[in-house]
Amino acid sequence: MSNMTPDVPDQLPARMLNEFTYCPRLFYLEYVQREWAHSVDTLDGRFVHRRVDREEGRVPAAEDLSGQVRLHSRSVLVGSDALGATARIDLIETDEGRVIPVDYKRGKPPDVREGAWEPERVQLCLQGLLLRENGYECEEGALYFAEAQERVRVPFNEELVGRTLALLTEAKRVAQSGEIPPPLVNSPKCPRCSLVGICLPDETNILRASAKPPGATGQPAHVESGERAAVAARRLIPARDDQLAVYVQGQGFSVGLKGETLEIRDCGKAVNEARLLDTSQLNLFGNVQLSAQALRELAAREIPILHLSYGGWLTAVTTSPPHKNIELRRRQFAAAADPAVCLRLARSFVSGKIRNARTLLRRNARRLPDGLLYRLAFWRKRAERENSLESLLGVEGTAARDYFSHFALMFKNGEGARPTAFDFSTRNRRPPRDPVNALLSFLYSMLAKEMLVALIGVGFDPYQGFYHQPRYGRPALALDLMEEFRPLVADSVVIGLVNNGEVRQSDFIERAGSVALTDGGRRRVLEAFERRLDTLVTHPRFGYQISYRRVFEVQARLLARFLSGEISDYPAFCTR
Repeated sequence: MSNMTPDVPDQLPARMLNEFTYCPRLFYLEYVQREWAHSVDTLDGRFVHRRVDREEGRVPAAEDLSGQVRLHSRSVLVGSDALGATARIDLIETDEGRVIPVDYKRGKPPDVREGAWEPERVQLCLQGLLLRENGYECEEGALYFAEAQERVRVPFNEELVGRTLALLTEAKRVAQSGEIPPPLVNSPKCPRCSLVGICLPDETNILRASAKPPGATGQPAHVESGERAAVAARRLIPARDDQLAVYVQGQGFSVGLKGETLEIRDCGKAVNEARLLDTSQLNLFGNVQLSAQALRELAAREIPILHLSYGGWLTAVTTSPPHKNIELRRRQFAAAADPAVCLRLARSFVSGKIRNARTLLRRNARRLPDGLLYRLAFWRKRAERENSLESLLGVEGTAARDYFSHFALMFKNGEGARPTAFDFSTRNRRPPRDPVNALLSFLYSMLAKEMLVALIGVGFDPYQGFYHQPRYGRPALALDLMEEFRPLVADSVVIGLVNNGEVRQSDFIERAGSVALTDGGRRRVLEAFERRLDTLVTHPRFGYQISYRRVFEVQARLLARFLSGEISDYPAFCTR
């Protein structure tokens, strides 16, 4: 991908210099791409700063400061055009006419010769240099460690000042370069980093290493002393999402806010509730009302609201303001305008879909016709070589016909012997004309909705695709990314529902030749869908176990890594 010069502020915050010193990639994610995620450490740090973040005390001009003036001011903002930096100093004290910046830190001071790690000392030194630029005499600072209630004195000697200015210059250069620094390799810093699920350090390094040409040697560019390249990815992200999707489908129901919970009401009477802390998304089917108070709170917590038709078609999405990572969307639109990039990605999407469809048949069907698996393998390889989107569509269509013409062999006893209600011979839609097609259509809609949520969370525009071309109201990128998951998630749920007897003929209603789910049937389908999303699966490229819902996010972030040029190809998710 071509470089894009990011639009970054003229003055670098001292806190960002701390991040750059700790990890240049973390700095770029936070400062340039505006990524952020809380961890236990960041929440603890916020608690430590709860007092010093309140502006208190007066700061006289430098010329009015003398040995007799006692200064104790909190949360003081200073800046300098000459240095091109700014800082909010937790506390400023005086000592015989000199000022001393005090920076609050969580935890205890480390057992190192300098008394503190370099990132903290550099951040404090920059605060001191900013005070000097504003005319104050500042020769030292202090780090206050809250857990130990201990101060560490940091003299601003020539060595530390030189190091701070050099890092400041380099941080600005990296910010303006438009190139994200490579991830650390097998670093002990990564497990406690709040952005590790966004950075994907091990995953990116593995994919970069696998793309090296034959005979190539050497480590990625940024390898810390004593580190070695990882041979397998550490699972640095949670296996499952602790939060759950909330579905409301009762016609005439309403959703309101009651303290820290969403209250679901029928004719004003509470019938259910969901804690906001446990809610990842809110899905409203048909005629369900949402109070303004609940909407504002959901938006403030960045919980998306999905508005669906009574039959499950996505009609609208309500979110907080768009993701701040404008750099990603610029790259997305630039790549979408490049036919070669679109074809490259489309090949991965279609190849992954055909491979997973073949795997599902191989695992679940009995007495498959001779040559079927061979033909699907042939179409998968053909998809990887097609030279136009039009011919790729033809390959996908042919493979889909082979797959769906034998789909019924995956139902119980492998020979299509099942209740007449679940006869299936071919895929049809708009409207679906039998229960199996009704299940497939509904679950594909739910899968597209899940992928849209993942893409919005990562920072993509879900309506600009690469394989599926933009069309009014169609989330083209969500349809792109869901291709490889159609067999693994949606089709797999359909097979389980029918084979386990979880849906019956009474769960469907037929009108004028079209078939749809009843409220009770839809509820059972959603329960099975959520169970599938919560299923742990071993990632075929990285070796760790995570849920399908987590896999969606990982795949979306790998697509972002491809668009940034960090990895050479988008790796489709294909089970073995």
